[in-house]
Amino acid sequence: MMDKITLDKCEEAYNIVSKVARNTGLIESEYFSKMSGNKVFLKPENMQLTGAYKIRGAYYKTSQLSDIERGRGLITASAGNHAQGVAYAAKTYGCKAIIVMPTSTPLIKVNRTKSLGAEVILKGDVYDESCEYALQLAEEEGYTFIHPFDDLEVATGQSTVAMEILKDLPFVDTILVPIGGGGLATGVSTLAKMLNPNIKVIGVEPAGANCMQVSLKKHEVTTLDHVNTIADGTAVKTPGSKIFPYIEENIDEIITVEDSELIVAFLDMIENHKMIVENSGLLTVAALKHLPAEDKKVVSILSGGNMDVITLSSVVQHGLFARSRIFTVSVLLPDKPGELVKVSSIIAEEQGNIIKLDHNQFVSLNRNAAVELVITMEAFGPEHKEKIIKRLSETGYRPIEKTPKAIF
Repeated sequence: MMDKITLDKCEEAYNIVSKVARNTGLIESEYFSKMSGNKVFLKPENMQLTGAYKIRGAYYKTSQLSDIERGRGLITASAGNHAQGVAYAAKTYGCKAIIVMPTSTPLIKVNRTKSLGAEVILKGDVYDESCEYALQLAEEEGYTFIHPFDDLEVATGQSTVAMEILKDLPFVDTILVPIGGGGLATGVSTLAKMLNPNIKVIGVEPAGANCMQVSLKKHEVTTLDHVNTIADGTAVKTPGSKIFPYIEENIDEIITVEDSELIVAFLDMIENHKMIVENSGLLTVAALKHLPAEDKKVVSILSGGNMDVITLSSVVQHGLFARSRIFTVSVLLPDKPGELVKVSSIIAEEQGNIIKLDHNQFVSLNRNAAVELVITMEAFGPEHKEKIIKRLSETGYRPIEKTPKAIF
């Protein structure tokens, strides 16, 4: 059992992990650089062998176990990405793997974990409840438990992300790293500071699951009453106690982002880099807007890309609404022939594209006085949307913008 993260151990981890994990390189982003006023580079761990960085820590940890420990079978709790890492490591070493996952885990993560030969148990609403059950099973059945983040060997395996960053960009100024329980942040920040104390390492958490930020303010590991975020991979109530001292020493700042920012970042990533990155992996992209524009070399770690199709379609839809690329208005018009054509013509003249119409004749007792027409349409953005609404207003239809409903 490792008692301290050292440079020698990080180098050993790099040599071991590099045999199975991809060196995902760096992608310079012209779009995010222009948006943030810094030179932004993306570290696309969503392109990793298992779709996330977790294979690094899981594989290094498994390599450090004895044959007896591996022979007992491996067990862990995970929202999905660590699960695949442990399952892959177990398969490589020819041992059994049992994974306890929250019931809300995206289907793609469940199926991919099973495809690697692991037994999956769905238990608990959030990671913390799954972890409690996994620990119970480990004690009852004698399995070897591999913690997804509160383990120094796991964190050392994650440090290989920083090693690759510094090999590709030796003079990086700032590294943005997502934080759930803190394993990745521990490995990245500890190695980065060992190699160059001047590198600023910023942790990024969802505002609805900011357990590390709260813990750092109180100078002790603190458990949140509840978590609420679409970033399921970082929906953790309690950060790791073993790694907390490393976070306190090496993380310079914590930024929190709202779920609404992740939705917009998802759309930006798809449109500008043609990459699917899960919500937790987008934390560092959303955080770019929170940095001062100083022309610094900034690396955003995209921690994973395992997202199911239903979640993907929902996030895209909400992103389009947030960017005013799709919007809904309600207008009242007399119930007589030709009125629908008039409204449609106005929208067409302004280059709006109607997606959906809802014609309600029973909104008023007097149908001749008012029929409600609810229109969902595409626009080029906020200015175009306002132009369409203004034109409808000038024509006397008095449009009222409504909360959008599902379109996919």
